[in-house]
Amino acid sequence: MTVTKKRSLLVAALAAVGASLCCVGPLVLLSLGVSGAWIGNLIAFEPYRPFFIGVTLFFLWLAFRKLYLIPEQCGEDSVCGDPVIRRNQRTLFWVVTAAVGLLITFPWYAPALLG
Repeated sequence: MTVTKKRSLLVAALAAVGASLCCVGPLVLLSLGVSGAWIGNLIAFEPYRPFFIGVTLFFLWLAFRKLYLIPEQCGEDSVCGDPVIRRNQRTLFWVVTAAVGLLITFPWYAPALLG
């Protein structure tokens, strides 16, 4: 996977974590045994959630564009010419996209999941 594709997926995943920090963060910390009144302060990130979601979708779009829309200029003997590697890159992209989707939509399905 080229550096640009890796960066796009990494930044998209980090932005998704930022977007869900107000909701998933306290749950993860409590499940790890970390407690305290300061955990409630993570709700302060809620106003920034739309920004993080936008950044996430932008970088996922960049990764999708690199994987599916822009043809690679490489030789048959290079790494990018290997169809197995290309398939693995696309599989990793969809796994990250699914994980990001779960993180972004957590506030909507959390009440049903947590009771």
